[in-house]
Amino acid sequence: MSKPATVVRLLAVLLLICGAAPTASTSLAGSQDSLDKLDPLLQQRTARTGTSRVIVRGIESAPAGTLADLIQQTGGVVGRKVNVIRGRVAEVPNASLTALANSPYVAGLSLDRLITAANERTGATIGSTSVRQEYGYDGSGIGVAIIDSGVGPAHDDLSDGTGQRVDRFVDFINGAPTAYDDYGHGAHVAGIIAGNGFDSGGARAGVAPGARLTVLKVLDGSGTGYISDVIAAIDYVVENKTALNIRVMNLSVATGVYESYNTDPLTLATQRAVRAGIVVVAAAGNNGRSPKGLTQYGGITAPGNAPWVLTVGASSHMGTVDRSDDTVASFTSRGPGAIDYAAKPDLVAPGVGIESLSEPASTLYTAGAPYLLKGTVPMTYFPYLSLSGTSMSAPVVSATVALMLQANPSLTPNEVKAILQYTAQFYPGYDRLTEGAGFLNTKGAVELARHLASPDTVEYPASDTWAARIIWGNRLLKGGRLTSAASAWAADVTWGASTTTAGTAVEFGILCSLDSCDGNRPWRFGQGNPFNVVWGAACGGSNCYDTVWSTTVVWGTSEGDGTVVWGTSDEGDGTVVWGTSDGSDGTVVWGTSDGSDGTVVWGTSCGDPACEPVIWPH
Repeated sequence: MSKPATVVRLLAVLLLICGAAPTASTSLAGSQDSLDKLDPLLQQRTARTGTSRVIVRGIESAPAGTLADLIQQTGGVVGRKVNVIRGRVAEVPNASLTALANSPYVAGLSLDRLITAANERTGATIGSTSVRQEYGYDGSGIGVAIIDSGVGPAHDDLSDGTGQRVDRFVDFINGAPTAYDDYGHGAHVAGIIAGNGFDSGGARAGVAPGARLTVLKVLDGSGTGYISDVIAAIDYVVENKTALNIRVMNLSVATGVYESYNTDPLTLATQRAVRAGIVVVAAAGNNGRSPKGLTQYGGITAPGNAPWVLTVGASSHMGTVDRSDDTVASFTSRGPGAIDYAAKPDLVAPGVGIESLSEPASTLYTAGAPYLLKGTVPMTYFPYLSLSGTSMSAPVVSATVALMLQANPSLTPNEVKAILQYTAQFYPGYDRLTEGAGFLNTKGAVELARHLASPDTVEYPASDTWAARIIWGNRLLKGGRLTSAASAWAADVTWGASTTTAGTAVEFGILCSLDSCDGNRPWRFGQGNPFNVVWGAACGGSNCYDTVWSTTVVWGTSEGDGTVVWGTSDEGDGTVVWGTSDGSDGTVVWGTSDGSDGTVVWGTSCGDPACEPVIWPH
């Protein structure tokens, strides 16, 4: 290290020591600014004894090595780097948290939270089977990153004839050099995305059986891990996206929402991936019902609460290929997201009774013995397993995105989300916070992607079954047609923003009347369309065609027998949403009790009775 760099780092440490470093005579309370740098969970821990595993984010101009020095000066133990958010994992004494936050080189500290694991009919229902048959798209050439519990060393359904279609396996739990999955969740997700159905005569093929996989293990054999492992995996994907042609990232893992998506290191990491051109698909979570079995809102998990993430809830095809009987799964999390109140999910996809790959000797294989399924090839184990949850819905969408990108490699993450929402099939029986833009329509999405790739030669594939609208942030937009050159799709435009980085109005396409679309009139903010969504109130004004959620409940209030949204108690027989007390010292999320001073998190592992494994009759 050069002498100037050493001096700069020493000055950084001196700034910390002179600010609020822990000494016998110095208060550790810190300034209000330093407290504000701590997430809510860490603010609660500052008065406790012991240590906390944290993620320290540095400012952009922090000299290399400064964070490690600061952590050590406050008595902490330095862990791995998480370059994607300019951060460092560390074990820090709780008494030193405010001192560390007081450094001008520290942007924020967050608890390294626990994270958990959140076809034949599916393919026919969403139209992916038709896409393969009519257009030949199977995801070939598209790399999909799976951040989960791993994948087995060999499975017939992931073979390309000469080897496995797993291009890279990285173990962030134990550092093992060869592929394995001791939980069994990642293997199931991999099969939904890219299984070719070899062991079932093609019947249980995934949605994009030609896709290539990069598998990053962040969950252990019990299905748990830390968000720092996920962030490290995202960092790896961003750094290797070109070499492995990774265009899609699947996150069927989740954790609770404790801070804004603008400061949560996990959601910030996903934003970096999106800005790098990777479509990030996340499970919405399985918190759609209260412990009493009542429908509840506000249960979207992180990182699915972030606007730039493509967040997927669960539907059920009800064991048929007929779309008319599809329903939203009762367990699926409904919006909005906590703290920022963003409208979610973006759409729903099949997530009930999904039959995909099993992994012998894994936790799920042992626990799910009654739901193991035989293939058509004689084997010493059951190659398939039926599972339910939004963990299964997310990879259905990830694989759909792979098909879309094969049809139109130029699509950006924002454009992908817009196409999926625009072509989704909206069911009037559900509100926008339950089904988002609607039910996944893979065939429509691929066909629109094809048109946008070659608008002069491929006919516009409009259908009266499409929702023909998008939920841009908390605004419901309709009345136009998407075009590929719209400014809303730029990599530096955050989903839901009103203007581009240049300050111009965000455009989505061209405006349409009942008879035709006018190519000279841009579909954008402030021109000819409703943009205001009234949260918690019915919208009847001339500037409002529709609302994201059209009930009369106002945030933070109690309705006698209606739906209560956000942190209040219901004295009637309505639904209580968000936040219960466990009577202990810890943080309890979603009506559960841990009986200790730890943090209870949910994931996409589904404990709802409606989420029990399902085997549809054949």
